[in-house]
Amino acid sequence: MTEELTQRLSIEDIEPLHLLGREDSNLRLLEERFKARIVVRNGFITLTGPEDEVKTLARALHELVSLAREGRMLEEPEVLYAIESARGRTQRSGAVPEGGEGPEAPGRHAARARPERIVYHLERISVSAKSPGQAAYLAAIEEHDVVFSIGPAGTGKTYLAVAAAVHALKAKTVDRILLVRPAVEAGESLGFLPGDYQDKVNPYMRPLHDALREMLSFERTRRLVELGVIEIVPLAYMRGRTLSNSFVILDEGQNTTLGQMKMFLTRLGANSKAVVTGDITQVDLTDKTQSGLILVQDILSGIKGIKFVYLTEHDVVRHRLVKAIIRAFEEREKRG
Repeated sequence: MTEELTQRLSIEDIEPLHLLGREDSNLRLLEERFKARIVVRNGFITLTGPEDEVKTLARALHELVSLAREGRMLEEPEVLYAIESARGRTQRSGAVPEGGEGPEAPGRHAARARPERIVYHLERISVSAKSPGQAAYLAAIEEHDVVFSIGPAGTGKTYLAVAAAVHALKAKTVDRILLVRPAVEAGESLGFLPGDYQDKVNPYMRPLHDALREMLSFERTRRLVELGVIEIVPLAYMRGRTLSNSFVILDEGQNTTLGQMKMFLTRLGANSKAVVTGDITQVDLTDKTQSGLILVQDILSGIKGIKFVYLTEHDVVRHRLVKAIIRAFEEREKRG
């Protein structure tokens, strides 16, 4: 017979809604995943049940409480990641530490044997992985000079790459950041948009601006752009350049041709890092089979220093319906 254990965790210093979720959705998720009773009362969470279940649940809650202290409203992907991480660590060590030490990314997503939890403390926010796939992605960026991140919308491909770049700039491991996008129409024509060329391409750069401004103040972003420390440019402006001591991100890589992809990758100089992101199910090129991001997988796979990371619907961290939408489209494509 398994011995029962009772454990209490204080949540007096956090907003319960941030931890438990809207209408206690996170609490219900934990109750579904563990054979333990969870009681929330008077600033404490009391866990009662089989010893191994309570210890593992406590580990997951330590991690979630730590995130909630940052003022976050926790969502389902973060809760599921904490659960997976807690189960993986308990199986390996059989012990739960008292503190809120960050989890390791388990199983098939792991980019290394025992990856640490990577947290970037930036000017306005702290950024960390919210799923095992995202943890593997951040680990890949830390360990490789060229990383390709391929996956559907909402998996944090661009956002995490920008966070890693801002962190590298803050840590002075690079001197500048270049955020690059191909100006390819998604059912629209650049020629019919008002303004000069810069006005026409600005809408394509907007997601990169948005990510930056969430991490840095408007004034600091503006100053770094004025100084040329941060550049946000169309892919066409990259030809002929050599980029040393730089963190370069190519966003929407699926909309490059193979020639453009080669041109981008061969811009890298000494002490530089490149991250290419894209969704190969959303190619806007006239001939979708000629996407550089699709073709480069066969050409560069297996080269030391280059890493391909594949994110899935399980790594989606946008609105809960985004995951369902992605799954529905995938099922339709399978049916032909």
